[in-house]
Amino acid sequence: MTEKNKTTTFKLSGRRSYQIRSLMNLFRASLHVSLRRLFHGPRLPGWNWNFESATEFLRLQSVTSFNLPTPADGREYEDSLVFQFPVLEQVNIEPASAPVKGHWFQPKTEIRDVTVLYLHGGGYAYYSKAHAHLITLVALAAEAKTFALDYRLIPEHSFPAQLEDALAAYRWLLEQGIDPQRLVVMGDSAGGNLTLALLLTLRDSNAPLPALGVCIAPWTDIGNSGSGLKDNEPYDWLEKRMTTQWAEWLCKGNDPRNPIISPIHADLRGLPPIYIQAGDAEILYDMIRDFADKAQAQGANVKLDVWKNMNHDFQAFGNIIPESREALIRIGQVIRDTLS
Repeated sequence: MTEKNKTTTFKLSGRRSYQIRSLMNLFRASLHVSLRRLFHGPRLPGWNWNFESATEFLRLQSVTSFNLPTPADGREYEDSLVFQFPVLEQVNIEPASAPVKGHWFQPKTEIRDVTVLYLHGGGYAYYSKAHAHLITLVALAAEAKTFALDYRLIPEHSFPAQLEDALAAYRWLLEQGIDPQRLVVMGDSAGGNLTLALLLTLRDSNAPLPALGVCIAPWTDIGNSGSGLKDNEPYDWLEKRMTTQWAEWLCKGNDPRNPIISPIHADLRGLPPIYIQAGDAEILYDMIRDFADKAQAQGANVKLDVWKNMNHDFQAFGNIIPESREALIRIGQVIRDTLS
């Protein structure tokens, strides 16, 4: 794969056995997809070889990681092979010297008077080094200095630890003099869930609200509703059983229907505008669509854009597919339009 005529490489780290398994998965993904396309064509219309191979590799890696004895083992495994995309050279990444853990992603190009608080995905259980690629793409699309929070993970830390960390990060940014009306809260997958939980908590505590919330493929129902959880498994790189386990770890006795845990059950009136993106081939699609429908029925300012035949977090594929480029451009445009 290339990006702006520069080659994408990968970095190996950690246990040699994990590196070997990751390399084998990379080979298997390329071989399986090549043979499948040769005899049956693309898995879904519009999928090119790079996208389909990347999806297959992510599926193999996710299953291998999930099946390891402990989440800590899974985290180490996920970092055993990480692609190094040329776009990473377009930002400076610095750890935060703050009471909260995280990293600043500072675009090297001209930026706008906007700050993004980014809440990563990973089922609340993982924070792969590969996530730096998606955060970089978001920072460049937003043309904004972006703080990516490294919140506490499950199962070691169940709800509300992640929300407490997000609140601490938000308050810390305001203490740095950042105007909340120039602040965007954004997250993908579990981070999209956390974005919505943070907005609801800020509203309910009468705290200053950010200008905008942006959710990429948000996990809106920890109770895991919707037939897409099974129907879309052949096309996604996540499996329903993973979301079931992560939900159990997150809740640990808390009711998954709690609106702060599952925003699909929340009253969303009085929140800032919320912009959502999803693919109709991802396992979370039904609950994302239902969330947006309920929000709009309440009169909340929520907009959902859906890409046909796209799976979970397809925005992370950058220049590999036009759908990802278009989605990132729309995120930047929504931020500019809302904060103009």
